[in-house]
Amino acid sequence: MTDEIPAHERALAFDRAARAYAAYRPEYPAAVFETVEEFGGLKLAGARVADVGTGTGLAARALRAHGALVTGVEPGAGMAAQFRRELPQVPVVRGDGNRLPLADDSLDLVTYAQSWHWTDPARAVPSALRVLRPGGVLALWWNDPDPDVPWVAAQQARIVARFGEGYYISDRTLPPGLAWRTRELRWSRRVSIDFHLAKLATHSAFILLGEAGGAQFLATERAHLLRDFPDGELDEPYVTTVSVGLPDAAH
Repeated sequence: MTDEIPAHERALAFDRAARAYAAYRPEYPAAVFETVEEFGGLKLAGARVADVGTGTGLAARALRAHGALVTGVEPGAGMAAQFRRELPQVPVVRGDGNRLPLADDSLDLVTYAQSWHWTDPARAVPSALRVLRPGGVLALWWNDPDPDVPWVAAQQARIVARFGEGYYISDRTLPPGLAWRTRELRWSRRVSIDFHLAKLATHSAFILLGEAGGAQFLATERAHLLRDFPDGELDEPYVTTVSVGLPDAAH
């Protein structure tokens, strides 16, 4: 069960599925970056940014498109290699969010897109504050399936029954010592059932289950989805939660 697997092992499991992660995981809506600018009181154009736990570069690509000067920080060798294939023009360094391998007071913004829950906040917050310049900003965001949509809620119940409550990392407690503002953004993308299932297979619990075990679950899930979506396509709904933290004046 997912609950029994150490977090660091789950985090590094993504190395085994880096290409699929890049192909099937959702990007982030433009409103994420508008929110970061609004809440953080900064412009991304020209900002010096570290995207931590950058994975294959989904957030780094969008930040760069907004004009930011981005460096990716990624602990996994496989994910970092895929990042370099996806974004050869963007620097990426090996490291994790608890010990950022970056210079003091060097950044305007540190982002954790879909990755803060892999950190130890007691270490990650001081590390992020160390590399932020005075007035710098910390931003965290997550894409989550929208549980208010009935078919999503039904699917989540089946996944939890198979993998345990730990499949959905629900603790999004924001660390103390910063002034936080949070916004939820609802959006969806139209995909085929097979594309949606391929996306599910990039989650750490499926990767650790192994190809045979994962394939069995996904085949059963495909049958469930075809009953709801006989044409083979669905709207994959998301809630993206964006939290932007401003350090106190003492930083």
